[in-house]
Amino acid sequence: MPLARRFALYLDLIRWNRPAGWLLLLWPTLGALWFAADGWPGWHLVVVFTLGTFLMRSAGCCVNDVADREFDRHVKRTAQRPVTSGAISVKEALAVGAVLALCAFALVLTTNRVTVWWSFVALAVTLVYPYAKRFVSIPQAVLGIAFSFGIPMAFAAVRSEVPALAWWLVAGNL
Repeated sequence: MPLARRFALYLDLIRWNRPAGWLLLLWPTLGALWFAADGWPGWHLVVVFTLGTFLMRSAGCCVNDVADREFDRHVKRTAQRPVTSGAISVKEALAVGAVLALCAFALVLTTNRVTVWWSFVALAVTLVYPYAKRFVSIPQAVLGIAFSFGIPMAFAAVRSEVPALAWWLVAGNL
């Protein structure tokens, strides 16, 4: 398969043409950065959290498509997704997701230990959500937690702690 076609499939896999997902993650995260810093948090953290948000949402799409590939075959809206249609293999989608998550982790490593620790919890929530749909009666709550996880991470990056205000913001975001 030509490289340009393969790249287009990867863009479909990460929902490049559907920015609403990463924007829903980004706005609360950036807001939390500003709250945590009591103003401008600095370019470094803005770049780390903007790119990290995009990368982790993209990695989450890879895992979600692998988890839902059998179900998605029966849904008109999702039947042509790259993993569901067989254009990208399960292994390849997981590899793409892993590379994206590792790139996000490299960004986190430029912050502090507390943020690095919280990134493991965020990764766990990202990996759990696609499977939570099978076991939790309101899986969107798990997705809401995943979509809110930039908030405690932002406070950790700025303050090296996650104060009560961060958890109030998480609750409000949910």
